[in-house]
Amino acid sequence: MKAAEPSFEVYGFAQLDYIQDFNRVQPEWDSTLRPSKIPTTEGMYGSDGQAILSVRQSRIGFKADLPINGESVFTKFEFDFFGVGADAGQTTIRLRHAYGEWGPVLAGQTNSLFMDGDIFPNTIDYWGPTGMVFLRNPQIRLTKKAGDKSFAVALEQPSNDIDDGRLRELDPALDSAVSGDEKYPDLTAQARLGGEKGHVQLAGIVRHLGYETVGGVDSSPKGHKTGWGLDLTSVLKAREGDALRVGVVYGAGIASYMNDGGMDLAPQGSTTTSISAKAVPLIGVSAYYDIKWSDRWSSSVGYSFNDVENTDFQDPGTYARGDYASANLIHYPTQNVFYGLEYLYGRREDANGKAGQDQRVQFSANYKFSSKNSQN
Repeated sequence: MKAAEPSFEVYGFAQLDYIQDFNRVQPEWDSTLRPSKIPTTEGMYGSDGQAILSVRQSRIGFKADLPINGESVFTKFEFDFFGVGADAGQTTIRLRHAYGEWGPVLAGQTNSLFMDGDIFPNTIDYWGPTGMVFLRNPQIRLTKKAGDKSFAVALEQPSNDIDDGRLRELDPALDSAVSGDEKYPDLTAQARLGGEKGHVQLAGIVRHLGYETVGGVDSSPKGHKTGWGLDLTSVLKAREGDALRVGVVYGAGIASYMNDGGMDLAPQGSTTTSISAKAVPLIGVSAYYDIKWSDRWSSSVGYSFNDVENTDFQDPGTYARGDYASANLIHYPTQNVFYGLEYLYGRREDANGKAGQDQRVQFSANYKFSSKNSQN
């Protein structure tokens, strides 16, 4: 990337989401729709109906381009306020991107090479389609570009999502003692072909999924499995401003890279003498169509799902499938403002066949800013 002169930008937006949920989801996650957080037991989180007002999608970021010997040194830091993990349910600062790039080398946290961020549709819900790969991950990346073609490889931060399943039936101590053993980074690669009508991308991943028993003799039981996956995605531009965004992903032990649901490793077997670990297979599909009605109006409509091939030694109430669908209408009264109304439907199914659903309507008001605007 060439840089003629130094540049620096502060950017972001303030956003309010008013959500009227007609059902209920796990309270820590009520400001977005994740099928994995939908209860399959009626009344688990109270009676139906919940009003939520949230500013967690609000965002601030910083970008800089510095020319050095004709090449750009690009850096980016970006944050939102959507608490996850130990901060789930909180309005607190959350790191999205923190990376630098010079020539073919990128280092830091940004979108995984295994994902295609361009297939994320123009939804106003925060989390988005359940069946797409979506993870921002610390990594070291090398990229080779040639016109509209590119190829990249990366080493990424490993993180094993291990389901203990019914191990407590064998030994209650194992239920909390089994943990991930992350000896090696994940290896990802991506090939992309672009053009005037959009792009096609194929990404792959190979992972070492290790597990061990904390406190056990020689950390046993322990072992590892190989996780792998392929993600085929495309954005096809239709009439001016319209785009079809589609993706299909399949693999085993890749749930921690998915936008929602599933697990990387789980026990399999039917007797106490035949229990072993398995990299859990899954498939994910996402298909959305973004429509530009005019300079002032747009819509996005689509459907996504993921389906997990659960093992026979997982709990009956383990997540097995998630469905996600949405449709919206967004109005842009001026350059840096939009107001949107969106209908969302989600469904969760467990390994035992029990299912739950959630329906909601979301209204969002978004006000963007950029330090570059003040320079015009």
